[in-house]
Amino acid sequence: QVQLVESGGGLVQTGGSLRLSCAASGRTFSYRAMGWFRQAPGKEREFVAAITWSGGRTYYTDSAKGRFTISRDNAKNTVFLQMNNLEHEDTGVYYCAATSTFFSGLGTMENEYGYWGQGTQVTVSS
Repeated sequence: QVQLVESGGGLVQTGGSLRLSCAASGRTFSYRAMGWFRQAPGKEREFVAAITWSGGRTYYTDSAKGRFTISRDNAKNTVFLQMNNLEHEDTGVYYCAATSTFFSGLGTMENEYGYWGQGTQVTVSS
């Protein structure tokens, strides 16, 4: 079992930055790929970024490329999402997720992730 707790959300102006953290419990964190998803008001949850279990590969949705960076510290059971040059459209609840299987590739689909955090609110004011 993996429990995930996000933090670092908040209110920021357009062009600002935030760093989200996701702390994981359990001893299998370093075996699982991790992802960040977000849900804007009135919209479905969408993929933002993913990182492999080793941290060797990352993948981003087009709107996040060049602005967001996903990283992980397996020694601290934590995954991060550094968000720069934030836009109003980045507003939403951000969720981290852990894949259901070990040593999987980069996942962009929700059904590849079996463990989810409770989410952290990011609000970008224009």
